[in-house]
Amino acid sequence: MTEPVPIACTLTPAGLRAQARRWDQLTGRDLTGRTETADGLRLRFRPEAEAELRALVAVESECCPWATWTVTAGTGEVTLDIRATAGGAAVLHEMFRTAPAVPSGARASASSPGQARSGTRR
Repeated sequence: MTEPVPIACTLTPAGLRAQARRWDQLTGRDLTGRTETADGLRLRFRPEAEAELRALVAVESECCPWATWTVTAGTGEVTLDIRATAGGAAVLHEMFRTAPAVPSGARASASSPGQARSGTRR
């Protein structure tokens, strides 16, 4: 039987701040939509955000293995699906609570998920 992965982040405080800044920049510039799901979150971005999004997800997959981070490039957008079990979904909702739910094609505000992270145990 495998042990459950704790809902916690392994980044150092400096690493967490740097990662949060990167999320702030990306979501402020390229986020086009946000949808909470029962097991996590779906974020949609402009296609030009793909490289940076994949780089962020590579870090998240290492430091927060309690969640599954999946990037999918589609026609006209890049989607990030983040899923977790049990209490992990609520943590994801909180981490990205300031990423606004915006209609596809609309510009997201400058508030971002990084701001929610500083006070959230990852």
